[in-house]
Formats: sequence, C-alpha cells, structure tokens
Amino acid sequence: MSTSKLLNTLILAALAVPSVALAEEASPFTANVGLTSDYIFRGISQTSGGPAVQGGFDYAHSSGFHAGVWASNVSWISDFTPAVSSSVEVDTYFGFGGSFAEDFSYDVGYVRYNYPGSNFPAGFVKADTDEVYGSLGYKWITAKYSYGLGDFLGVAGAQGTNYLELNASVPLGETGITLGAHYGKQTYKGTAADTLALAGTSPTYSDYKLSVSKNIGDFSFALAYSDTNSARGGFYTTPAGKDLARGTAALTVSRAF
Repeated sequence: MSTSKLLNTLILAALAVPSVALAEEASPFTANVGLTSDYIFRGISQTSGGPAVQGGFDYAHSSGFHAGVWASNVSWISDFTPAVSSSVEVDTYFGFGGSFAEDFSYDVGYVRYNYPGSNFPAGFVKADTDEVYGSLGYKWITAKYSYGLGDFLGVAGAQGTNYLELNASVPLGETGITLGAHYGKQTYKGTAADTLALAGTSPTYSDYKLSVSKNIGDFSFALAYSDTNSARGGFYTTPAGKDLARGTAALTVSRAF
C-alpha cells in the first residue's frame, strides 16, 4: 500500500467514527489518527528522518481485554535493501490489563509487527516480528518487558530478543501538559546477532527519550527528543550513510475519536 493510500484510508476511517460514537455513547471502539515529523520506534527512525501518517482502531472490553490494529508508513526496509518494495507497517495486537490496589496497573499481551511488500530476494529475512509483553505500573511510572518469539525485524533466529523499558508520564496539574521520560534496552539474541556483534556491528543498544505533550481541544501535540548509544556508522546506518539511530527531535499531532 502506498503512503497516499494509507493517508486516505486513515482519514476516511477517522471521519466515519464520530457518527458511530453519537449512536453509542459507551462504545468500546475507538480510533486514532496522527502525523509525525519522524516515526521513531525504540530510538530508531523508521522513516529515515521523514514524516509519517499513522492511525488505528482499538477495542476495549470492561473485563480488561483489549485488541487493535495500527498502521504507519515506513522506509527503513527499502533503505537497507532498495530492491524490496515495503513501505507500510501494520501492527495487530491483543492483551488483558487492569488495575489493583488503587495505584497499580498491569497489562499482558501479544503484538505482531507486519511489513507487507514485494520483490524479496532469495535468502532475504522478512521484518515480520512477533512479541509477547508484560507491564506493571505504579501511578505515573511503568516498567515493561517485551520478548521476541522468532526472527526479529530482519535478524534471523533471534528468539529471545527482548526490550526492557521504563517510562514516566507526569501531568502538570490542570494545564493539559504532560512531561515524559523513557529509557529502554534492546537486547538481540541468537547466532546471527552474535555474529554481528563479533563483526563490530551489534544490533543491541539502549535508547533514551524526553518529551512534552499538550492537549488543545480534540488534538494532542507532542515534542520529543530521543537518542541511542548505538555505534555511529554501525548496524543502524543505511548503505547510503543515513544513521537511523542518531539523536532526533520529532513533533507529533494526533487525535483520538
């Protein structure tokens, strides 16, 4: 799917949701759409510093079960392998979460990262990835652990690859402003990852992010700066010399329905 088609689909879908919400005030279905100046995932640019149109649909049951689908345009696969045509990420997920003892929260679930495309050369390891996760939160602090079930974002035989993250989200009173801080450690496992590490291009790294967001009417605006300790010119540098792990500021505007 091209970026323009993705944009049209998300906008039309988002515009259709309010009419449903009017008919059912307590609808368990929600939708979201957004535009970001740079799609950053775990500290790594997915769009080589370019903008992304994003959006999805979610379902949340009173029991704590939730599921959804989310999509964004990406470019990193084609940036590393120009022959491959793959410009969209489509995530599907489900889980179960809730709260206990007043200030504590939890969530466990599964995520599938899908990267449809064409022109995959022989021996090419597709980026499609499966993860299970668990998180525990206390007030405005959350710890989350994600565990890869097989090939991981193009690295073969990477079962056990994991991501540990700590997130803080602090609202500033009634201002509508929220300050955020994040630390994450992406650790790759498996023979392929070990071989890359021995060659001096390990995919394992840590990432950091500071952010500020503000709600204005029905929209949310967020400005974030993220960086990693990945070696410059290493695993996350494209053949054209673009370092996707460099420090980056990104502005995002989004709306939920």
